[in-house]
Amino acid sequence: MHEQHHNAKLPWAAGSLPLMLAPMQGLTNRALRGLFIERVRPDVVFTEFVRVKASTKKNITENDRQEVVSTVGGVPLVVQLIGTDTEALVAAANTVQELGAEHLNINLGCPYGRMTSQTAGGALLRAPVALGRLLARLRQEIRGSFSVKVRSGFDDPAQIFSLLTLFADSGIDFLVVHPRTVKQMYSGAADHGVTAEVVLQTSLPVIANGDIFSAATGQRVLAETGVAGLMLGRGAIADPLLFERLRGKCPSESASATKIAELRKYLQELLVRYQALFCGEHQILCKMKEVLCHVHDPEVLPLARQLKRSKSLAHFKDLTADG
Repeated sequence: MHEQHHNAKLPWAAGSLPLMLAPMQGLTNRALRGLFIERVRPDVVFTEFVRVKASTKKNITENDRQEVVSTVGGVPLVVQLIGTDTEALVAAANTVQELGAEHLNINLGCPYGRMTSQTAGGALLRAPVALGRLLARLRQEIRGSFSVKVRSGFDDPAQIFSLLTLFADSGIDFLVVHPRTVKQMYSGAADHGVTAEVVLQTSLPVIANGDIFSAATGQRVLAETGVAGLMLGRGAIADPLLFERLRGKCPSESASATKIAELRKYLQELLVRYQALFCGEHQILCKMKEVLCHVHDPEVLPLARQLKRSKSLAHFKDLTADG
C-alpha cells in the first residue's frame, strides 16, 4: 500500500501550492527551463520525455543524460520517462538516479506510440494489468518521488476512475491529470470536472494539467477541483509570467503595450540561451519558432506571425529588438 512510501519526498514543500512547468516535447529543454527558473521560478520543472528504447545497451541518449542532471537554483527537476519495456524502464530509472535524478515520472498521457506498434505513453492505459505490474516494479527501484502523468483514458474519459486503486496500490506519490483522452490529443476542452472527481476518489495528491491559459482559469480550476497544485504547459510557454500572475505577484493580465514588450524580452533572453545550446542558425530559428507556435493572444499575434515568417536569425533579432 501507499503508506510504506510515505518517506518518499514530494518535490514540493508540504503545505505549499506547487505550480509546475509541464514536460513538453521539443520545448522544455534545459535552456528554456533555466530561463523559467531564473525569471519566474516554477516550484517544480519536468524534463521533456526521455525515450527509453528496449533494444540498446545505452538506453538513454547523451543529450538526455545531460538533461536529467541540469537542475538549476534548487528547483526540483522531475525526469519523465516514456517507454514500454519494463526491464528497459527499470534500467533507465537506475541510470538517471545514478546520474543524480531524485524525482521520476512515467508518461501515461502522451499520444505517443499511436504512430508505432509499441504501447508507450497513453497507449499503456489499454493494458491495466500489465501497467500495474510495471508501476509496482518501478516503485521498487525508485528511491525518491515517483509520479505518473495521465490522460483521463485512452478513448473513454471515465477510464481513469478504474485506475485510481491501481495507482495508489503501486505506491506512486502523486498524480498529474490531464482530463482529455489520448485519442483526443489536444482537441476539445480539458474537462476539469473529471479532475475534481479524481480528487474526491483518491487520497493521492492530484496536480491539474490542461488548458490553463490564464490566471483566471488557474484560480477557477483550483477553486473547483481541490487539487494540490497546477501544471502549466502551453499557457506558460506563451506567457512565462503566468506563474507570477497565479501567485498574485503580477497583474492577472498585462496591458497591450506591455504584452508586446514582455514577449520581446522573453524571446531575447531565450535566444541567448538557445544560441548556447543549439547548433547552427537553422536549428536555433526552428526552436524559437516552436515557442511562438503557442502564442495566440490577439494583441501580440501580429508580432508572433512576423517572427514566425523571419528567414534569418538577424531578422528575428531585429524584430525582438525594443520597438
